[in-house]
Amino acid sequence: MKIRSLLLGSIAAAGLSTAGYAADLGVVTSLDVCDQLGLSGLTISSDDNCLVITGNVAYEYDWGDYKLGGVAHTDDVFASFANNTGNTYAVINDDGTLDSNADVDTWIKFVGTADSDFGPATATIKLISEDINGNKDQTVGIDEAWVGIGDTTMLMAGYKSSIFNKGDDSPLSYLGLFNSSSVNTGVGFATKGAVTGGDVIQVVSNLGNGISVGGGLENLGGEYADAGNVKHKPGVIGFDPKDGVLTGVGVISYAGDGITAHLSGAVDDGTVVAGGKTSWKVHAGFTGAWDPIKLVAAISDDDMGYLNGLLSVAATFDMFTLAASGEFASDGWGAGGSASATVTDGVTINLGGRYWANTVGAGYTVWQVEAGLSAAVTETITLTGAIGATESTDPVAIPSGSVVYYGKAGVAWAPGGGFTTGASVSATSIGGYKAVFTAAKSIK
Repeated sequence: MKIRSLLLGSIAAAGLSTAGYAADLGVVTSLDVCDQLGLSGLTISSDDNCLVITGNVAYEYDWGDYKLGGVAHTDDVFASFANNTGNTYAVINDDGTLDSNADVDTWIKFVGTADSDFGPATATIKLISEDINGNKDQTVGIDEAWVGIGDTTMLMAGYKSSIFNKGDDSPLSYLGLFNSSSVNTGVGFATKGAVTGGDVIQVVSNLGNGISVGGGLENLGGEYADAGNVKHKPGVIGFDPKDGVLTGVGVISYAGDGITAHLSGAVDDGTVVAGGKTSWKVHAGFTGAWDPIKLVAAISDDDMGYLNGLLSVAATFDMFTLAASGEFASDGWGAGGSASATVTDGVTINLGGRYWANTVGAGYTVWQVEAGLSAAVTETITLTGAIGATESTDPVAIPSGSVVYYGKAGVAWAPGGGFTTGASVSATSIGGYKAVFTAAKSIK
């Protein structure tokens, strides 16, 4: 936009200084409102408003023998293991019955922006349609509907995501960590804790020097009574709103000099489903990069006393990257490590392992090792493959106390235009197998 403005300004100046040629130059005196606001992408503009449209359509089809007793596992070889989330560790198994599933997830987002005396004024509407728990009803729901105003300081109100920051906590090793994976990567909480997001009133401010602060009242419309760590799916029928719960959220963040860090806190005024008990949670994360070292550290806690921490470090030397990660939680501890080598341009070999020891009751252990290969055979096609082994001694694991070997291979194609597609196959030594086809197109 700066270059275009400079060119137009030069032309206008030329037209004013050379009156004899002004008519021939055709002096431009205005710009499109989207350019004036610094907005780009798929846009529609009026005299004073710019509407930016983004979206995505993602399709997945699964086929094979990967369900056990009617219970589907995740789209990788592994589901989750039995920890604070109460889920069962499992590998894809065969029960002699062919399984298949098709999933279409879509969203489209509209952001209207206009200038004001206090900075950009925006209105955001995001619509989604997702298959949830096998529900094939493609009813469209509202995922976001909110207004905002401001630049360095911004006021937001409506239905949207939380300002509670829970990033800067992803392990750097190839396979990650077991407990980290079970809480959607990173450090997490025993339950939902204080519920955030939903109907909100929020203020965030950039104080300069990389420091920003934010505060807000969230969950003003009441808690969604889903259980455990199930993610909220706004706009999807099936969650019953409960009144009487309000959550206060505060966050301070820093970004600069190769460092990002934050501290987030949330507390409610008495969770209905917990008999009036006040719920709270805190999350702190740090990521620092100083060539050739990268460091990630994070910790979280909640009113259930579930303390969870993570530390991960990686070092890159020429073609090699070495990484080590460790985690602890109120119910156990874990470790992981990996070595990666970029043998040629576009070809990377990964060797990794991870381990978890549950210390509650009789206790149990889980381990996994894997060797993987990624090869960019062209600028748009990437091939992947891996072989590995895993075992869990947890009595509820499927199977328990037996080493399971597995292999997987895949191809991904990204020809451009926001389109991606791919196919993969996975198989285990206990008979399970799964083929997956995906295709997606983004609008931006």
